[in-house]
Amino acid sequence: MEAVRTCVGCRARAPRSALLRVVVQGGSLVADEQAVLPGRGAWVHDTDACVQAALRRRAFGRALRAPGALDTQTFQETHQRKG
Repeated sequence: MEAVRTCVGCRARAPRSALLRVVVQGGSLVADEQAVLPGRGAWVHDTDACVQAALRRRAFGRALRAPGALDTQTFQETHQRKG
């Protein structure tokens, strides 16, 4: 049985393979496509709607327990180019 995670954007539960893991590196959000980077991770559907909802609600900061504002600019640009 595959692990189930909750999307920080839409709050729906989904299999781990259907979600994108996001971590903090150097104060910036980074997509962890292989799900192997160290540290706490947040999971989100790899769709514009879920990513934008998570950014709007500042859900990444809470899920990752980041002690301040996160730099989301690079993550947003990367995600927009991909999608």
